[in-house]
Amino acid sequence: MRWNLPARFGALAALSLWGCGLTLNTTVAQEPAAGAWKKTVVDPVFHSEGVTAADVNKDGKIDILTGENWYEAPTWKKHAIRKNGKYGDGLQGYSNSFACWSEDINKDGWPDLMVVGFPGAPCHWFENPQGKDDLWAQHEIWHSACNETPLQADLFGTGKKVIVMGWQPKGKETEGQMAWFTPASDPNAIWEMHPISAPSAPGKEMPGTRKFSHGLGVGDVNKDGRNDVICTDGWWEQPVNGAKADGPWTFHPAKLGEACADMVVVDVDNDGLNDVISSSAHKYGIWWHKQRPDGSFTRMDMYPKMVSETHALALVDLDRDGTPDFVTGKRWWSHGRSEPGSAQNPAVYQFKGSRGKDGMLKFTPIELANGCGVGTQFQVIDINGDGKLDIVTSNKKGVHLIEQP
Repeated sequence: MRWNLPARFGALAALSLWGCGLTLNTTVAQEPAAGAWKKTVVDPVFHSEGVTAADVNKDGKIDILTGENWYEAPTWKKHAIRKNGKYGDGLQGYSNSFACWSEDINKDGWPDLMVVGFPGAPCHWFENPQGKDDLWAQHEIWHSACNETPLQADLFGTGKKVIVMGWQPKGKETEGQMAWFTPASDPNAIWEMHPISAPSAPGKEMPGTRKFSHGLGVGDVNKDGRNDVICTDGWWEQPVNGAKADGPWTFHPAKLGEACADMVVVDVDNDGLNDVISSSAHKYGIWWHKQRPDGSFTRMDMYPKMVSETHALALVDLDRDGTPDFVTGKRWWSHGRSEPGSAQNPAVYQFKGSRGKDGMLKFTPIELANGCGVGTQFQVIDINGDGKLDIVTSNKKGVHLIEQP
């Protein structure tokens, strides 16, 4: 059973069936409250839909990086990482940077940059020139990066992040595989691919592995202490031996909704079973899937009409009050003006989490900044060293820093 509630009931609609009884818990949603966060336009030009942050020049200050430039704190002076593309306002096309992460890949003490460019195309890492204001040397990670929500995640709970994404043999769109990737012993070589799924086979295509697949997440679905990998058709269970597993992981088919972006795991209704929150990449809607004792899931609409094109979402305790929040925003012109709500003001939101006496997790929307929005991936980080988490975004509106007061 699914309830389609009016938009005014968008904050939370939790439906539970107990025997022959029916319980419906709702919290009436109001217009998002206005936050007092400070927005800085780091760069008004469209370069990238992904962004990250690191101390690029080792001066003790956190800088901002996109797939083409890095911006030096605190004045945000622009330095080129590679030759910049010309993408105009993005109405007619896309950048060559959908996700960015920073890490010292070659262990030389300087943070490097990983970039997933256009879906399905090769992805690369760029070598920090160690303080020289030169273009960064480019190295290929893998020849194919599929799914529009590739992830860098601490998949094995070791504190070490790996890349999680689909990939496909060259020219074979329907023969993809889900995998995680780590640098080879020679960091300049192609990275090592570790299978999560089996390769696609005739009549059995692996879900989430096409270049334009929508929906990917990492989280502990079955509460066994190990992170699993999730797509809209189900989830791959991490084996007991984790990173040492040789073969594909066990796949559990499940109906986890329509095309989405990030899929994050949290026990929303405090019933001891983890649920999945998802956001709509190209339509309106933010929803969660309630996990049932039999392993099935039931969709619950949270915000069916508040904001569209929420192509990136992060589960994080943004205000550090001990209760999880989530952060998302509108991706400006994800497909030009053709998507529902395309002209809506691109804002960034905190959905502040709180738990009632029944343990139910409720979310209150707060607009942190407008005129910026998110891209396909963004960064939450304490960028100014004041102990509070901030947000960095990059999309067709440019690069923005949103600082917590």
